[in-house]
Amino acid sequence: MTATESPTEVQPDDRPALEIPDALPLQPEDPPRVGDFWLRGRLGANAAGFLYTAATEDGRDAIVAMMTEGSADDAAARERFVHAVDELPDDAVLAHNDSDDDDLALWAAFGPIRADGSSAASDERLLAERRGEDVLSAVLMDRVPQPGKLRGPDFRHYWESRRRPGLFRIWPLPWPNALRPASRWALAFALLTMAFIMALAVFLAWLLFRHAAPLEPEPVIPTPTGTTTVTITPTTPPPGTGSTPTTGPTPTVTPTTGIPTPAPTESPGGTPTPGSKL
Repeated sequence: MTATESPTEVQPDDRPALEIPDALPLQPEDPPRVGDFWLRGRLGANAAGFLYTAATEDGRDAIVAMMTEGSADDAAARERFVHAVDELPDDAVLAHNDSDDDDLALWAAFGPIRADGSSAASDERLLAERRGEDVLSAVLMDRVPQPGKLRGPDFRHYWESRRRPGLFRIWPLPWPNALRPASRWALAFALLTMAFIMALAVFLAWLLFRHAAPLEPEPVIPTPTGTTTVTITPTTPPPGTGSTPTTGPTPTVTPTTGIPTPAPTESPGGTPTPGSKL
């Protein structure tokens, strides 16, 4: 190539199409699902929240913005999130949770995004990502113009270090919010299942222990001093042995009630004392 020659310019039609980078894999702390949207991967994150790519069970794609643990605990940050979502067009916000859930992180799904993979679908996805970034930037206030000159220490939110995803709930359902028909059926099925398991456990316990022999109480052996223990020896032989029963004094049986019984006292002459009846 000589000095007078110029390199061939690339025509706009020959340039490759803009490729959207794939989302990063979900982390263990990320929720698998928010609302009707199953999360697929991370698109971005800052101190205010996370951007996820998501899809519903019927194949609708969307971009989900969710607050972090720190920003979700700040009432002012939650209010900025709600105002930023309300300022978007109605058809751009597919779904969001209620701002009354103080214990849960706020999230919103942006779209719609076509699922045909065309250039129009790429543009819609870029637009949804830009809307999600604007919502999170409103929470972080990083695009607020600074009046005057910067003086003093830099401004920093007290919750910026808490960058874990905010609290989410899949089950149990929010209460006392109104339940959808599908949620009512799920709750009724769970209660019936627990009742069936309890009834089955009671029935199995009855089958196992219905033929069990009753437990006999252990014999009470008195040990206090002054009690009398009488041992009874049978004198009648078993039948068929040919032996004649022996005669002897009839033994006196003392019931073992556990109460010590004093032994009878005799007078020196061999006769019991008049006051003793034992």
